[in-house]
This record gives sequence, structure tokens and C-alpha cells, in this order.
Amino acid sequence: MTLETKEALENLTRSFETFKCANDERLAEIEAKGQADILTEEKLTRMNKELDKLQAKANSMQAAANRPGLATKEGQDAAALERKRQFFDGFIRKGHDVKLDQKALSTDVNTDGGFAVPVELDQMIEKRLRDLSPIRAEANVVAIGTAKYKKLVNVGGITSGWISETGARVETSTPTLQEITPPLGEIYANPAATQTMLDDASFTVDKWLSEELAEEFSYQENGAFVNGSGVNRPKGFLQYVVSTLSDNSRTFGEIQALKTGVAGGWAATDPSDILVDMIHAMKSGYRGEAKFYMNTSLLSEIRKFKDSSGDYLWRPGLEGGAPATLLGYPVVEVADMPVKGASSLSLGFANMKRAYTVTDRMGTKILRDPYSNKPYVHFYTTKRVGGAVTNDQAIKLLQFAV
Repeated sequence: MTLETKEALENLTRSFETFKCANDERLAEIEAKGQADILTEEKLTRMNKELDKLQAKANSMQAAANRPGLATKEGQDAAALERKRQFFDGFIRKGHDVKLDQKALSTDVNTDGGFAVPVELDQMIEKRLRDLSPIRAEANVVAIGTAKYKKLVNVGGITSGWISETGARVETSTPTLQEITPPLGEIYANPAATQTMLDDASFTVDKWLSEELAEEFSYQENGAFVNGSGVNRPKGFLQYVVSTLSDNSRTFGEIQALKTGVAGGWAATDPSDILVDMIHAMKSGYRGEAKFYMNTSLLSEIRKFKDSSGDYLWRPGLEGGAPATLLGYPVVEVADMPVKGASSLSLGFANMKRAYTVTDRMGTKILRDPYSNKPYVHFYTTKRVGGAVTNDQAIKLLQFAV
């Protein structure tokens, strides 16, 4: 752990202790006067924002420490090194493309133009996307080489049991299979740099390009994995039909939603009980890697929750790279989760590795355009991404409804 990371974690610890004192003060005011002083509420709001910043900073520093750079020469063959050199020094910096293998822009139509990026750049983009896209970082990510990915799910179960070595075998039933095909769509980004920047030898073009592309791709991905319609884009997990029925009682493909009992709000007494119910609504086999998913405004409310012993349910992540936890389960902040409102599905509890599958069509493609917006050189880049819920039992949602 670096000195900077250690200092960031110490600041987070101090900030959380101060937050607890301020919230205890707020609760005492409510008990004594029926409501908290407005100055106390404002102070707590500021502290909540500060906690968000400090936790994000600690997580960011740890992610940066773990982030690999572009692959070095060690272990690479001469052809791979030459392709990288041609791509970055020739194609990206100068527009020389005669020695690159030309690829079609579309997998369906053999249209001229566009070059497949080197695998090293693809890997840099993918790893950076994991830092920026909270759902991608947690989901099951599958690289595919065809236009569609199909997953068969056994929804009926099969007959099985114990038997002696010579005992008669009962014929097993045929499993009931459902086919899931995550909807696939194409996302694009169009970062730009001046030719002067590209000609500068000190300008690390590989780092710049991977970060620019990942930033744009993640913005589109984040929204799609949560709320995507499934038409020419991934289907977000909030776009599925929800049901109050438990596992094995719902229609396949529906997601169980527990209700708070209050439209747009929490229960007046013991509001955190519903969070415990969410946890235990999930089968124990999925709980081990499950996490809570919510936006920062909802998190700021939940930070104030206590159990019957007066202990806070939310705890900051104080070990290097450790996430904050709620009831012992990690918390993932997802900006695209909806704000709390009447009937909103604003909180999820999921083992996302089992619940949601992201498909990446292999081969990011790029077009260099120095003409459309002089003096800027644009790099029109496309990537095909899909996504869908592939196990509805590994995700539970909280609905703020009666």
C-alpha cells in the first residue's frame, strides 16, 4: 500500500467517525423535538458528499495501482510488436495504413474502411472499462466471435438421487431448457486530437486513445446494462417484468421485487428490515458473491440506518481496495440506478456474476478521419456489446411501493 493510499484510508476513517457523531446528534434532536435542526441536516448532507468523495478516491487509487499498462516486449513475437508499431506510430500518428489488415466496418456487410485494433489496445480498453463500468466489473463477461451468443438454461430441473450399486435405476426426466440470447448492439466513440499532438513524441497515444474510448464506451454501457431496451443494445436488468413471487414460483425471466410498503419511501419503523428480507430471499448458494447496487442519493439515506444495538449498517471500506459494506455485503454505486420515487426499483441485491451476462464481440474497429473537422484528427471507433439477465434467481430488486 502506498503512502497516498494509506492517507486516503485514514481520512475516510476519520470522516466516517465524524459522520456517525453528526447523525447521532440528528437522531437525538428528532427524539427530543420531533425533527432535526436544519443546520444539522445540512451538515450531514455535506458529510455524506465528503464520504462519497473519500471512498471513491480510495477505490480509484487502488484500481490505478492494479491497472496494467500496455504489454511490454517481453513474451511478444516480432510480428505482434511490428503490428503495434505500425498501428500506433504509423496509422494513429501519421495515417499510414498500407500494411495493416483492412477489416469491414460491419460484420453483416463487407463495407470498406476500418481497421481492427491490436489485441493489446483492446485489452487496455476492456480493463479500463471495468474500472469505469460498475456492472461490467461485476457481471459475467463473455468474448464472442459470432453475431449471437446463446445460453441454454435448465428451468425444470432433472430427476436424480442415491442408489445402490446393483439397484434399479429410475429413468431421469428430460430437462426443460430455455434459450437466452443477449441482445447485441454497436456503440461508437469519436475522440479527436490535433496532428500537432500526434506528432509529439512525448504524447503517449496508446494511453490517451484507450482512456478516451473507454470513457465514451462506459457512458453508453452503464445506462444500457441497467435500463437498456434490448433493441439494438443490451437489455438492462431493470427492464424485466418484476414479480413478488419467490424463486421457482415465478415465470421464467421475471425478477423478484420486494416492496417497502410505502410508495416512494421506507417503512416508518425498522426500515432496514426489508434489506434483511432481500438478502434472505436469495438462495444461499448465490449470496456469497452478492452485492448491493444503488445510486449515491439512496446510499446517503442508508448510511444513517442502525440496527437494534445502535450499530451502523453501512461500513466504509478501510482496507486497500476493499469496498464499503451494508449488512456485511459490498456496496456498488451505480449512477444509472433510478432515484427513489413511487414504485421505483432503486436498489438491487445481486450476485451479478451469475445474474447478468455481458457479451463482447471480439475486434474493436477504428477509422482515422483527418478531413471532417480540421485541424482535428478524429478516430471513429466501434465496438459490439450485448447484455441480458441469464439467471433471474441471482438478483433481487427493492421496489418503493405498497
